[in-house]
Amino acid sequence: MRRDGPRRASGLPQLLTARPRLRRRERTARAREALERVGLGPRAGALPTRLSGGERQRVAVARALVARPSLLLCDEPTGNLDSANAGTVLGLLEELHTDGMTILVITHDAEVAARSGRTVSIRDGHLHEQVAA
Repeated sequence: MRRDGPRRASGLPQLLTARPRLRRRERTARAREALERVGLGPRAGALPTRLSGGERQRVAVARALVARPSLLLCDEPTGNLDSANAGTVLGLLEELHTDGMTILVITHDAEVAARSGRTVSIRDGHLHEQVAA
């Protein structure tokens, strides 16, 4: 197989760091830190095709963390995770919120919703807000 053009690295660090303005060393450091935070540090060299569905879901969270956003949007962040990994991801989201990040989680899981400080649900086309005591 012949390649035209520069050879690109493959694996999770490249997948996680799609920000061209960062130097390679900074991208790699951020990717490794994010993977450690979601419990995937030992899998840093794995190709995406070698990851389970739950691992891929945690990679999605890690990828969002690399950019260090002020707002994190999560659509069913624990949907494909076992209870231990779901707890890890939710704990991380709580930690990020404590550090000042705004987190918006969309979920059907009542246990996930119960861990938030504010819950807004949609029923019959109307918004209903519940603030935790």
